[in-house]
Amino acid sequence: MRVLVVEDNPRLSGLLVRGLAEEGYAVDACADGEEAVERAAVGDYDLIVLDVMLPRRDGVSACAAMRRSGVRAGILMLTARDTLRDKVAGLDAGADDYLTKPFELGELLARLRALLRRGAGGEAALTVADLRLDPVGKRVERAGQRVELSAREYALLEFLMRHPGQVLSRARIVEAVWQDDSALDGNVVDVYVSYLRAKLDKPFGTPLLHTVRGMGYVLRGPED
Repeated sequence: MRVLVVEDNPRLSGLLVRGLAEEGYAVDACADGEEAVERAAVGDYDLIVLDVMLPRRDGVSACAAMRRSGVRAGILMLTARDTLRDKVAGLDAGADDYLTKPFELGELLARLRALLRRGAGGEAALTVADLRLDPVGKRVERAGQRVELSAREYALLEFLMRHPGQVLSRARIVEAVWQDDSALDGNVVDVYVSYLRAKLDKPFGTPLLHTVRGMGYVLRGPED
């Protein structure tokens, strides 16, 4: 699941990015409404956490512009404004939910899960051969057996499953899965691929995760 965090307070933005990443979301962040509209139009996000008080373009205007451009992601508006008029304005602009500051991260995560269950930004399970990943429930199964993954392992697997049959370079994987630490190199990908293989391939006999020497990794079924 990809989330765009739009928040101009650096401390709060950092907390949101880290908290969402720890839950297995792939997270991008920006700090103004104009950039948010541009990113949402091309970023294929599942969820957008959108502050109201933003530079260049306020969140209500940005939300309306996103909906006009066809953005279907679930939008949760975050703001210190808690009057009924403010909430109505946000919802009428196309937001799916409204959370006032201060808030607990646990409530925000629960509201995002609720948006996904209702279908705002939600989607069907991803499958490759007998491997199944439920993006909403964050549940992974192979051959009908549940597989427990860490948040980072889950994020890596989700990225691979969104590109089945495609050879993905280590640099591209780092950019997608480890956006919060651009100093990382491809070695971390090799380590986490080995973790996934130990949990998803070795116990089931038939490998799905393959190395393409000099190029990267590809997830594909045995018949592909």
